[in-house]
Amino acid sequence: MEKLTLVKVGGKIVEEPATLEALLHDFKQIAGYKVLVHGGGRLATDLSERLGIQTQMVDGRRITDAETIKVVTMVYAGLVNKTIVARLQAMGVNAMGLCGADFNLIRSRKRPVKDIDYGFVGDVEEVQPDVLADLIDQNIVPVVAPITHDGHGLLLNTNADTIAGEVAKALATRFEVQLIFCFEKKGVLSDPDDEDSVIKTLNPAEYEQYKSEGIIQGGMIPKLDNAFNALHCGVREVVITQASELLRSSGTRISL
Repeated sequence: MEKLTLVKVGGKIVEEPATLEALLHDFKQIAGYKVLVHGGGRLATDLSERLGIQTQMVDGRRITDAETIKVVTMVYAGLVNKTIVARLQAMGVNAMGLCGADFNLIRSRKRPVKDIDYGFVGDVEEVQPDVLADLIDQNIVPVVAPITHDGHGLLLNTNADTIAGEVAKALATRFEVQLIFCFEKKGVLSDPDDEDSVIKTLNPAEYEQYKSEGIIQGGMIPKLDNAFNALHCGVREVVITQASELLRSSGTRISL
């Protein structure tokens, strides 16, 4: 199997032109086949405020009502996605921007209402690896936005970490996949207040121990759950690292 690197980037990195440019410059240097999955940072929140649409968050998750799905589609699948594609083209990388509706790439179902109605939020049901493999074989770099569809005409806002994990799993049947989550921290930290307290390696037993001790908590838990799920489904390695360290062997390396 040939190697493929899937990089997920989001948060403040995609909001600031300088940090995005640096990340894309490093992304270009990655050898072999590659895919980029991105989030949207606070850009959708900022646009919502300008349009007078109230943003509702529950435990860090966006409630996506009928007006908000329009905004996140415009921002994630439009402005952010095409900005990234244009910057990669300027660097000589032949990129193509996609959301889950394109080529029926990622089909989701609308999250059922339990304690909270998240609105137009999708949980991934199926990824079509053939679509991405065909593009990759033509030396096209797919750039995937976190908007999916339900197959019945409905667009759904979908967590970008989840999309990265699901796409990595789907491609693991064709490639030896390394999944890299890039964000603002240097990796998984044992002390949130100490930027240098990076946990270098993490396996399932250590993960459960850190969780039980409260060392790993909050938003890092779903990110790591995605990581271990990807490994169980054939992804070779998962790395969580700072965007500026993309080309170095730093961060937290996660394995079974």
